[in-house]
Order: sequence, then C-alpha cells, then structure tokens
Amino acid sequence: MAISDAENPLLEETTCRSLLQKLQEIWDEVGESDEERDKMILQIEQECLDVYKKKVEQATKSRAELLQALSDAKIELSSLLSALGEKSFVGIPEKTSGTIKEQLAAIAPALEQLLIQKEERLKEFSDVQSQIKKICGEIAGNFKTNETPVIDEADLSLKKLDEYQVQLQELQKEKSDRLHKVLEFVSSVHDLCAVLGMDFFSTVTEVHPSLNDSTGVQSKSISNDTLARLAKTVLGLKEDKRQRLHKLQELSSQLIDLWNLMDTPTEERKLFDHVTCNFSASVDEVTVPGALALDLIEQAEVEVERLDQLKASRMKEIAFKRQTELEEIYALAHIEIDSDAAREKIMELIDSGNVEPAELLADMDGQISKAKEEAFSRKEILDKVEKWMSACEEESWLEDYNRDENRYNASRGAHLNLKRAERARILVNKIPALVDTLVAKTRAWEEERGLQFAYDGVPLLAMLDEYAMLRQEREEEKRRMRDQKKFHEQQNSEQEHGSRPSPARPIGSGAKKVVGSRANGGANGTPSRRLSLNAHQNGSRSAAKDGRRDSSSRDNRPAAPTNYVAISKEDSVSHISGSEPVPASP
Repeated sequence: MAISDAENPLLEETTCRSLLQKLQEIWDEVGESDEERDKMILQIEQECLDVYKKKVEQATKSRAELLQALSDAKIELSSLLSALGEKSFVGIPEKTSGTIKEQLAAIAPALEQLLIQKEERLKEFSDVQSQIKKICGEIAGNFKTNETPVIDEADLSLKKLDEYQVQLQELQKEKSDRLHKVLEFVSSVHDLCAVLGMDFFSTVTEVHPSLNDSTGVQSKSISNDTLARLAKTVLGLKEDKRQRLHKLQELSSQLIDLWNLMDTPTEERKLFDHVTCNFSASVDEVTVPGALALDLIEQAEVEVERLDQLKASRMKEIAFKRQTELEEIYALAHIEIDSDAAREKIMELIDSGNVEPAELLADMDGQISKAKEEAFSRKEILDKVEKWMSACEEESWLEDYNRDENRYNASRGAHLNLKRAERARILVNKIPALVDTLVAKTRAWEEERGLQFAYDGVPLLAMLDEYAMLRQEREEEKRRMRDQKKFHEQQNSEQEHGSRPSPARPIGSGAKKVVGSRANGGANGTPSRRLSLNAHQNGSRSAAKDGRRDSSSRDNRPAAPTNYVAISKEDSVSHISGSEPVPASP
C-alpha cells in the first residue's frame, strides 16, 4: 500500500491505517452498526488476502517459468556441447549459486555462442554432404542433386565432419580419375573418328550429350554407364579400324600386284600413295586423319576393279611376258623347250575362256618358280661347263699359237701372247681334272633326279665322252705327227749322206688325217657336237632359241661353244679320215 500510495501523486501519505481511520469517521457519521462495521472490515481483509494470494501465485508461476527456462537452458547447453563434441566450453559458470535470473544471465552468453557455433557447423555439414551427394549422383548418373541433405543434428562433432570430408576427398579423387578416364576415352574416340573419317561430335554425343566440347570439363558425365558406353565405343571403333586397315592392305596388295603385272608407270602409282602407304603398317601406326575413310576404301576398290578388267583385256600380253621370262630362265640354264607350242597353248587357253586369268598367271608363276629351282640345281654344273668350254677355247688358241712359227718375233703384242700362252698351259693342264669332276657331278645329278642332264638339248655326258675321245685322238695324232717328222728328218739325213732311203710307209694318210682333224675343229681338243643324228635337229632348235636370248648372255658365252654349232653327220664324216672312228649316237 505504501508503494501504491507513493506512486499516486494525488494521495499524500495514504496508508491502510489512515484509510481505516477515514472509514471509521464515515461510519460514525453514517451511524453504521458495529456488526456491519466488522462485516465490512472482514470483507476488506478477505479482499486484501485474495490480492496477496494472486500475487503469490503469479510470483510462483514466474519462478517456475524461470526455473524451467534455466533447466531448458542447461539441457540445451548440454545437448549443444554433446552435439558439437565439446566436453567443456569457455564461458560456462562453474558454480550454480545465485538467483535464478543470475544463473540464467550467466548461462545465456555461452548458450548464445554455442548456438552460433552450431549454425556454422550445420553450414559446414550441409556443404560437405551436398558435395558428397552431388558427386555420388554424378557417379550414379543422377544429375538431380538439388535436394537439401538431411543432417543429423545430434552429431555435429569435428570428428564426424572429418569423416565426411575424408569421404568427400575420396569421392573427389574418384571423380578426378573418372573424369581423366572419360577425357582419355573422348580423345581416343576423336583420334579414331579422324582416322576413320567419321563425325566425332555425333559419335561422342550419342554416348552422352555432356561429352560435347561445348560443355565444361567438370560438367561431363562420369557415370558408370557413360564409362561403359565410351569403352564399348572405343572398342568398336578400334575393331572398325582394324577391319578397314586389313581391307585396305588387301586392296593395296592387289593394286601392287596388278601394277607389277601390267608395268604401271610410277606417275600413275603415285596417285594411290595415300592407299598403299599403309601396306605394311600396324594398326597403332596408322594415325593420319582420313587414312581409313570409307570413300578412300571405295576408291581403292574401284581402282582394283578397273585394273582387273584391264588385266583381262591384256591377258595375252601379260601371259606372253611371263612366257618370255620362263624362256629366258630356261635359256640361261641351257634347257631346251618348245616355245612355239607353249605360246600356242596359251593362246588357246585365253581364247577359249575356260581358264581364269588369275589361274593362268598363277600356273605360269608356278612354272617360273619350278624353272628357277631347276636352274639353281643346274647352276654348279653349268658353271663348270662354262669353265670347261673356256679352257677348251684357250687350248685351241694355244694349239694355233704353237703352230705359229713367228710367235717369238719381236712384233707388237708378242709379249702379251706369250703371257697368255703361259696362262693357257696352266689352264689346259687342269682340263682332265675339270672334266672328271664335271662327269662325277653330272652323274650324281642324274642319279638324284632320275633325269638326263642335257645342255641345249644335247646330253652333257655324251659331250664329255666325245671330248675325251677327241682328246685321245688328238694325242694319237700328235704322236703320229712326231713320228712322221722324225721319219722325214731321218730320210733327209740319209739323202744328204748319199745313202738310199729306207723303206717307209706312205705319209699321205698321215697328212690327210691332220688336215681332217683341223677341219672339223675337234682334233685339237675343242668339244664338238657330233653326237647323233639328232644333233642337227638340236642345233636348229638351239639356233632358234638363241635368237630369243639376251644379247648380253650370248656375248658372255665362251668361244668354245661356237665350235659346237650342230653339223650334219655327213659333213663330219667328210672331214675325218677313214681310219678315224665316228662316235656312236648316245
């Protein structure tokens, strides 16, 4: 009441006692009874009591609310500390003494600071979890990552945040690895498309639209599906590249074969250098853009088809070229073949159309290969035949040189002939051993193959036998000449001393034999082809064949074979004396 009276300026020192005194004065004036007065005083006391009760109730309620607020603050403080993983916090009062309001005032700053820290921690958790969810969505192929992540506010500790950050780092590394792999795949697709002449953008965007160059690197899809489809695309392009390269190499091989077959000029071949440049390249070595484009392969196919048609029209020319090559091989190997019959057969096969051009050429290539093999098997013997003929030629020259009475005159070039004669004598002495070796090798060759070794159609062993026989005849002729010369010398000596000539055999037959021996070119040891009645026929074929041989090979032949020109048996007999034996036909 005192407070109330003090607050009301209209009342001057109004108290309960003064008011009661005032009321007594009023009652005295009115004349109220004591009963009424007591009743009213009781009423006034009751009303005062009610007011006090009400105030007490309000105070009690306020105290309870403050206690609840203090309890809630303590609980919230405890929960914040627990959620943030803080065991203690600077600013929390250690003592809980003091009034309720004092305790609330003491807790409020720490609580406010912890709430701010919680908001910051929630933001950090939200950022980390959002990034994790985004990367997981990218890996899963789900780009709808705008949803707010659900955060467990019961655990906002730094430990939990570190776990999320470690998970984020792992996902970022995986994303980086996946992105690197995606870029590698995209680069491979780009290179392969360039080599194959394909549209890169349509190919790569068919895998995923984000793989286009217009999109940023970080926006490209890194999902499992994208990686799998990229890997499949790269494998498919590599297989296409391998098949196209194989196809192009086959076409290049065909082009080269056709060019070689038809002697295509270099200028025309250069037009297809871009096709044949990868003839022997591996798949990884082909990197030039457009090197395996479909239009290039089609261009090569068209050219091969054109050359095939051209080859068919030029088949006779090509086949005759092969036949000429075959004849040259046989000619160099001194093997006689019926060239006219072979050419007629080729003409018949081509005109009849019963054989494919490729089959005919393949058959002729096979014949050429066999001819080369046979020529190779004869090479060693032919080399020795050439040495033998060359030695025989030197032997013939030496005989003529020995008959020259002016060989020692100091004429120009005499010293050169003298040196040649010395070399010729050494070579002539080796002829018997050379012939023996040649006979042994020829017989071994014939036994191994079951065939007769013929030299320009004449059996080589028969030639060697005839040479041996002629060489023996020549030695006998030399012996008769020496005896005859000795006989003449003896006669001349007796005539000079006046003695009568002793009886002697006529020398006409000896002289005749000498002339005959030189006439046929064989008595001096030079080989001759007086072998059989077929020798004349063989000689005619050889002459025809030699006309087709390379001039260089003919010029390089030794002089001895020129004495081997086939002559008729009658001419041979006419030049040989009656006592000289004629070789039998082999």
